[in-house]
Amino acid sequence: MTKKLKQAFGNWVDGDRFWDRESDIDLLRQKINEGAHILLVAQRRMGKTSIMKELKRRLMTQYTCIFVDLQKSRSVEDAIVAISLALEPHKSLWNKTKGLFSNILNKLTENIEEVNLGELGIKLRAGLTAGNWSEKGDSLFSILAENDKPVLLLIDEVPLLVNYILKGEDFKITRERVNKVDEFMSWLRKNSQEHQGKIRIILSGSIGFEPILRQASLSATINNFQPYDLKPWDEKTAIGCIEALAREYGVYLKDHAATAMVKKLGCCIPHHVQMFFSHVYDRCKRRDRMDFFPDEVNDIYDVEMLGIRGHAELTHYEERLKLVIGPEIFPLALEILTETAVTSNLSRNAILNIQKGYAFETRKAQEATEETLRVLEHDGYIKMKDGHFVFESHLLRDWWVKRHGYFYTPVAERGI
Repeated sequence: MTKKLKQAFGNWVDGDRFWDRESDIDLLRQKINEGAHILLVAQRRMGKTSIMKELKRRLMTQYTCIFVDLQKSRSVEDAIVAISLALEPHKSLWNKTKGLFSNILNKLTENIEEVNLGELGIKLRAGLTAGNWSEKGDSLFSILAENDKPVLLLIDEVPLLVNYILKGEDFKITRERVNKVDEFMSWLRKNSQEHQGKIRIILSGSIGFEPILRQASLSATINNFQPYDLKPWDEKTAIGCIEALAREYGVYLKDHAATAMVKKLGCCIPHHVQMFFSHVYDRCKRRDRMDFFPDEVNDIYDVEMLGIRGHAELTHYEERLKLVIGPEIFPLALEILTETAVTSNLSRNAILNIQKGYAFETRKAQEATEETLRVLEHDGYIKMKDGHFVFESHLLRDWWVKRHGYFYTPVAERGI
């Protein structure tokens, strides 16, 4: 039977909305069964959270699968609370966890079962201090290790938490903050090793982990996690996705229109592929004609993908970049990316000339440039090709030109 696919409107998908990735699922399943701890690495919108959710769904009979989202966590104490509350759907684990926090929960005047998780989280957080979080965390891991089934602990947005602990709201890396990150990562490393075989851990996030830890000289704290690089879809998979969506929604793709869409994107980031089809479908419905031809692809791309709605989707790349590198060197990153987008490639000579225009209080310009390039390459903005840096995604490149390129003068035209 020819497959159909419903559109994904949320931040993640699983089940019948999850498309392909079978080889990734198989490899990750193998690593999990062998007891590995995994660091899921990929650029934004590649589907890291979705693949974690799908693993959880598929492995739930073999493992007790626990998904923890740390996106709103701002401290290690917040993280311990988030892990604790994630155990609530698992009755035996939750009962032991309540016992762990009995000194706090006994003070509740109402029945704990009638308190919503948000309120309960506030109560638990109030009972954690800088002095007891690691002890409670160790006890949590011991509870997980004693479970009747092995535990698969999937923790999302760990890099966001670590980045915040390291830099705070003022984006200043201090010795005290480095020590806090070191303490948290060492605690996580210790428990991953101590309970090897009983607990498997997958870490992931919407910003790169290694560049953040490198800024604190703490890269070694994750060397017991196997990196797994989640790649973009290949063209065949992306075309298959578009065609499955078209079958579900009655869009008739004419003369290899799906192929033209994929070629236009250049890099088949799953979210961008689905976003492209969404614009096609909306246009077909508005005009009440469901045939879609290749000669319409450029117009959809220019007007819709690079328009206001597309702007809202893609601005997140810029926001996340600023989180990682901080406001001090963010202007340098903007210029590097704009030069790359406007000229289609970034040469070594252009880098050196851009670098001359910057001076920083906390580092040399060359060090800042090297750090920026590492982050941009690691997080999938640019890649090295034939001795130059180029944008990996045509969509991100073209959006960057539209957003930042209008008043930009390339290095070669400045008479430097």
